[in-house]
Amino acid sequence: NIMNNEVELSKRKCLPCEGGVDAINHEQAEKLIKKLDEGWALMNNSKKIYKDFKFKNHYEVMATINLIAWISHREDHHPEIIFAYNTARIIYYTYAIDGLSENDFICASKIDKAI
Repeated sequence: NIMNNEVELSKRKCLPCEGGVDAINHEQAEKLIKKLDEGWALMNNSKKIYKDFKFKNHYEVMATINLIAWISHREDHHPEIIFAYNTARIIYYTYAIDGLSENDFICASKIDKAI
């Protein structure tokens, strides 16, 4: 269980999520988001987490998106990414359970470590 596990989030591996488990509740999400770097926030009644990034130019945005795509591929857990010239918003949400899972926080932490 992620709430009781002292292993750093960025060192954990995402597990397949095909539904049948409860989404992380608001109280748990509030605790877990504090384990992430500054900037991550809850949205949609704690069903999603997101972080906004600002870069120098479009090249840096695209390079970062490619890095996030690589992390997502390795973890087999994929975010929504909305981007413009020098900004990007990364949104994590687990569709299979219509809310947040451990995987969302694990991937967010891996992005924090990589960027």
